[in-house]
Amino acid sequence: MRILVVEDDTGIAAGLQANLQQRGYAVDVCGTLASAWAALRSEPFDLVLLDLGLPDGDGSRLVQRIRQAPAAAAGLPDILTPVLIMTARDQVADRILGLNLGADDYLVKPFDLNELEARMRALLRRAGGRAHPLLLHGELVVDPAAHTVRRAGRPVDVAPREFALLLLLLESRGRVLSRQQLEARLYNWQDAVGSNAVEVHVHHLRRKLGESLIQTLRGVGYFIPREDPP
Repeated sequence: MRILVVEDDTGIAAGLQANLQQRGYAVDVCGTLASAWAALRSEPFDLVLLDLGLPDGDGSRLVQRIRQAPAAAAGLPDILTPVLIMTARDQVADRILGLNLGADDYLVKPFDLNELEARMRALLRRAGGRAHPLLLHGELVVDPAAHTVRRAGRPVDVAPREFALLLLLLESRGRVLSRQQLEARLYNWQDAVGSNAVEVHVHHLRRKLGESLIQTLRGVGYFIPREDPP
């Protein structure tokens, strides 16, 4: 999953980026409203972590812009991208304002990183239309919170990037995702992406989880088929 951190404190931003990347997220950082808006117009992000006190204005303006601009005019990949405000403003009035403007959650600094990730998972789950915390598919049980995969009851060791790719394909079951779409969701701006990186991850997942799990539509991309209803 790809996360945009909008935070002008370089220490906080770097710490968040490092910690979240260790947990398997692709994370990009912007320090201003202008750069964040430009990023959202050009890249697909699954979630925005937004500070309010930014050098070129209040972060609430970005929430308004995301929620109020028509999708076609804004050029956003997904106008419904969840936004989690993270700020030192702890007054109830500030929380109410942020949520009323269109933010999906509000977290007061300082916060525990485990709580932040739990809130992130809840927002991502809601955005994906899921209520259950686990992803189930055939013999597979994937736990995003524990970062574990089980097949037929047995644990399967998957690398962080493989886990992220598996989550993306399971969240998009029945829909074909191109290599470019997958790269855009798996890697941040600083990552050096090999031309066959996605293919390598798919190969490893097939070897570990079964050749038939991930299907290829030649010349288009990859997908996990929807399961037939019982």
